[in-house]
Amino acid sequence: MISQPSPFLAIPDGWRMKKLKYVASLKSGESITSDEIADSGEYPVYGGNGLRGYTSKYTHSGHYVLIGRQGALCGNVNYASGRFWASEHAVVASIRDEVDVTWLGELLRAMDLNQYSQSAAQPGIAVDVIGNLELPVPPLDEQHAIAKFLSGETARIDTLVASKQYLLTLLAEKRKALITSAVSRGLDPNVPTKPSGISWLERVPAHWEVKRAKWLFRERDERTTTGEEVLLSLRMERGLVPHNDVSEKQTIPLELVGYKKVAPTQIVVNRMRAASGLVAIATRDGLVSPDYAVFQCAPDIDPDYYVHLFKTELLQAVFRSESTGLGTGSSGFLRLYSESFLSLWFPCPPLKEQRDIVKRISQEASELDSLRSATERSVSLLKERRTALIKAAVTGQIEVNATR
Repeated sequence: MISQPSPFLAIPDGWRMKKLKYVASLKSGESITSDEIADSGEYPVYGGNGLRGYTSKYTHSGHYVLIGRQGALCGNVNYASGRFWASEHAVVASIRDEVDVTWLGELLRAMDLNQYSQSAAQPGIAVDVIGNLELPVPPLDEQHAIAKFLSGETARIDTLVASKQYLLTLLAEKRKALITSAVSRGLDPNVPTKPSGISWLERVPAHWEVKRAKWLFRERDERTTTGEEVLLSLRMERGLVPHNDVSEKQTIPLELVGYKKVAPTQIVVNRMRAASGLVAIATRDGLVSPDYAVFQCAPDIDPDYYVHLFKTELLQAVFRSESTGLGTGSSGFLRLYSESFLSLWFPCPPLKEQRDIVKRISQEASELDSLRSATERSVSLLKERRTALIKAAVTGQIEVNATR
């Protein structure tokens, strides 16, 4: 076996280069069927991507490094302690003498073992390949010091990341609450209200009307005879975008004959995913799937107001209850048919108020989105710092005092 070239150009004095197979014994875990894995049990089962469930037997006892062996995430590193079952999708690294388990795990994590996967169709790591990788091995006391240092530093970073991710959750909840309140109760919390008469909405501002969807929307079903128009695809965050911009499968006009035409300001609904909020307003002429529903709005309503309404959890639940077809849940083929949609009742504020609501949502959601983007960038920087810190420590780029 030809040794892999070492990625470590220089190591501190007193460190030695050793092949991984001389630092730890590498062996794939044992096969286990999905029927043998439960949601709870006596012993955890670890696969290539971490915990899979529990079983009544175990293959190992102790503290080990586990390396993902197959799949897109092959090469990822986890730890397992106590008694556990390691499946055939994990490589168990059993350390030899004078090796700190945490030091070894963090070094392997920093080495990005995924780069040594050998197949594009079903990525996988060969034990003999990674076993011949050369590692910079410090004396045992330095390994312990590095492991202790990283445990403390990464824990601090992980705490910061967790707090920022919690903030992201709060921002998402605040954004949803803002929109739901605005489209169902208006902008003035002190305005008099009245019973809505709608099963899913208790009260609305007293000056609002309640109208049936068929009075607000008219379905359009105009088909292309040439397929020359631009095919638009509905995306959750981006709305209607050119299909060829977001899909590797390009289309030709002949394939699109019979597709539905759509024009600006019309509302497009993915009938199979209406309950997930897959609704958008067309901003250009084009074509959409024949299975989508296309609605022209009445002159006295703002389509943006109703798209905001349709994306709320309130309406998603309504759309889910009104969808029919074969099967149930996410595995079924349920559709929100147009006759069901058009029979629903919706709140209908005055047009000016609809526009004011859309404007307020745009302003406040934009502020929340800016804060979300800044927080996401901060999380990314913290994760990058964590990765860089680990790599610097395990390769000797920063000095870690063995007495700390």
